[in-house]
Amino acid sequence: MEHIFIQTLVLTAELAVCTTCIAIGIGLPLAYWLTYSKFKLKPLFEALISMPMVLPPSVLGYYMLVAYSPNHWFGGWLFNEFGIRLAFSFEGILIASVLFSLPFMVQPLQNGLRSLPDSIREASYTLGKSKTTTFFRVLLPNIKPSIITAVALTFAHTIGEFGVVLMVGGNLPGQTRVASIAIYDEVQALNFDTANQYAIILFMLSLILLTTIYSVNKKHDTWKII
Repeated sequence: MEHIFIQTLVLTAELAVCTTCIAIGIGLPLAYWLTYSKFKLKPLFEALISMPMVLPPSVLGYYMLVAYSPNHWFGGWLFNEFGIRLAFSFEGILIASVLFSLPFMVQPLQNGLRSLPDSIREASYTLGKSKTTTFFRVLLPNIKPSIITAVALTFAHTIGEFGVVLMVGGNLPGQTRVASIAIYDEVQALNFDTANQYAIILFMLSLILLTTIYSVNKKHDTWKII
């Protein structure tokens, strides 16, 4: 029983870490584009990215499960070409988690970039720095609190996911059974002590992450050009 308990926590942490790393890789350039692009359909893209925040998790989970099906063109292509089945697998819940948590990564980053005065970018360009250099050496260092907030929110949101993970991954021990699903299972089986252990760990993790966010946001870094 202890082995299953630890295995579930390790899988939960692995999912949260992988989701956060992938989300920040996608979220940084996406937030930059959404902040500075003048593309007319940008509000539509912002709405699509933010949809997971208002949609019931079961809706996104359902469409992801349909897409993963071998009867769907995407799922069929993956299976026929590479022999990959995403439904009820760790890879499947990872993709779903990235999509479901993406707005929690993008929005803080976007808010951080929007808070910077245009003069910072303009001064960097005047000094002969490229857009890439300006992004990595000027903009990002000036939105450190937003980056920390985005990472913490994404991680915390992932460890608390239930509906999407259950719909896409089911409840397979060692493969897709994360802590949030384990709590539900243990309560259903009237194993309240075990459910309480999972719940306390998730509660303390969330409290630590949120405390970190509020502590970081109290600090105001001076805008600088490196």
